[in-house]
Amino acid sequence: MSISLAWFEIPVTDLSRAKIFYETIFDIKIQLLDLGALKIGSFPASPSGVSGALCQHAEFYKPSFEGPMIYIDANPDLSTILNKVESVGGKILFPKRLISPDQGYTAIFIDTEGNRIGLRSKS
Repeated sequence: MSISLAWFEIPVTDLSRAKIFYETIFDIKIQLLDLGALKIGSFPASPSGVSGALCQHAEFYKPSFEGPMIYIDANPDLSTILNKVESVGGKILFPKRLISPDQGYTAIFIDTEGNRIGLRSKS
């Protein structure tokens, strides 16, 4: 049995601010959904069908620097995304670095909500 990512949720306290941040760095459009106490901003699905959302709910979602961390596919070159992070309120925690020639590159940033998010790319 293999394990692959099907869905991810990024906790936020300010959905509008987080939406602007992620739309800017990834050059995407995030769709908003208001479910009362739960507010969601859905990312567009990848070609493989994997997607996720920004999630705001006072009781169930708390942004955190600790805990599980996701790495988002940033091919072909994560620098394109990483170079936008600080201009929209994020912070680069670990700049782009080579993991190995087979694995490619990685970087980690802190979003506007305080979450650690990783990027991976082949170049």
